Amino acid sequence: MQTAKVKYSIKHKLTLLSMVVAVPFLVMVIYLIYALYIYSNAYDTIVSSMTVANNYNLNFKEEMDESLYKLVVGYVTFETVGDDKSLKDPYVLLNELRNEFGNLMSITSDGESRAWLQILMRNIDTLEARVDDIKANIENDKSYDMNIEMLDNNIYIMTELIQDNIQSYIYYQTKSMEHLTEQLNVKVHTFTVFCGILLILLLLLALMLIIVIVGSIIRPIRELSQVTEKVAEGDFSVRAHVDSEDEVAVLADSVNSMTESIEELVQKIKEDERKMRRADLRLLQEQINPHFLYNTLDTIVWLIEGKDPDKAVNVVMSLSEFFRLVLSKGREYITIQEEELHIRSYLEIQQVRYRDILEYEIQIAPELYQYKILKLTLQPLVENSLYHGIKYKRAKGTISVNGWLQDGRIHFTVQDNGVGMEEEELAKLKEEIAKPCQDTEKGFGLANVNERIRMNFGIEYGMQIDSAKGKGTRVEIIIPAVCYAADRGEQDV
Repeated sequence: MQTAKVKYSIKHKLTLLSMVVAVPFLVMVIYLIYALYIYSNAYDTIVSSMTVANNYNLNFKEEMDESLYKLVVGYVTFETVGDDKSLKDPYVLLNELRNEFGNLMSITSDGESRAWLQILMRNIDTLEARVDDIKANIENDKSYDMNIEMLDNNIYIMTELIQDNIQSYIYYQTKSMEHLTEQLNVKVHTFTVFCGILLILLLLLALMLIIVIVGSIIRPIRELSQVTEKVAEGDFSVRAHVDSEDEVAVLADSVNSMTESIEELVQKIKEDERKMRRADLRLLQEQINPHFLYNTLDTIVWLIEGKDPDKAVNVVMSLSEFFRLVLSKGREYITIQEEELHIRSYLEIQQVRYRDILEYEIQIAPELYQYKILKLTLQPLVENSLYHGIKYKRAKGTISVNGWLQDGRIHFTVQDNGVGMEEEELAKLKEEIAKPCQDTEKGFGLANVNERIRMNFGIEYGMQIDSAKGKGTRVEIIIPAVCYAADRGEQDV
């Protein structure tokens, strides 16, 4: 970047300052008024955006979910839904949402807020595609159960994601407002301090003093200018060295402190972004499907009503063990033995519910029990085998979980003899799993497991899937053999 040439020296500026007192104050007042006007407009824009976003945050999910549910159950049709004053046409809702947030995209300048708006627009498109699927199913007289399943597994999840996107946008808009406030406070404070200093200098310093100190000011300011230019270019390691004992030295120290703080902040932001991504993945992984809990509680009630209290007690104990291992005192890593207990308790519960169609076997070498594993690595795979493989098999199916140590790596397989997948469906699933979770439309749970493994252990580890239609599916996970140090609450390789 080309550096502008100085038209007037500091000596000339200080000389003119002694003769012209009112001009600087006038300019600063005008600048302050202009800054207040700019910040006021920025505030108004942010407040307006947050108002629009908050309205949709409160109403969109409820209205969309209710309309689509009544469409699926046949209470109304797509042609008549607009006639019901208590309901709204899903396509009208989507178009309104897309238009409103498209307008917000054009006036939103904050980078984080725009990023969430972009994610929101993609999710709106995805939701519209799912609505198209439901409409097509209804028009083709597809089964009621299929549409209800699409509501549970697609629509409700997508509307919740959109609601989360809107909340994230509101959050970053709030941060932008806080940032504007801080900027305004700094400018007002700077203006006040500078006016006070300027007034004192104008009253106390004579023209001769100004001439004397010019020489001592020019050199350190020139050095500060060079330092700030390098900082502007991205070099935060540079420091100003000023030997004078005056305000310039204080300014140099402030610049040095600011540069050091910026350098630390940049590193912290990078680390925080990495930690935030890991935390998001961990949070997504630890979200428990409420339907599993509800169904398990229904099973317990059914067993008690069926006068089978012993089996009910066993289910309660398995459920307790399941949740204990899910929580695991907030640990991200647990032992492989604990992970085995987790999936075993899960399968014991599900076997009571699906006793006519489900069998399972777990064969994990005891020598693996000392090694660590990311919590909730195997359970999503077992759940996927049950709900997408065994559940739709006409005969009893089996889920097999195996684990062994080979060449310093730990191998796990989760295999079922369920319905399996066509080659095209398998290829699509592999493609989705390879994407980041936020870009995944199918196989979200598997993608989450794969991304967590690669983020924590490296891209050479992860998941492999094989499947054949009518024969079943096999998922293999490879992780490094890392010992778990329970006594110190940390992991040792």
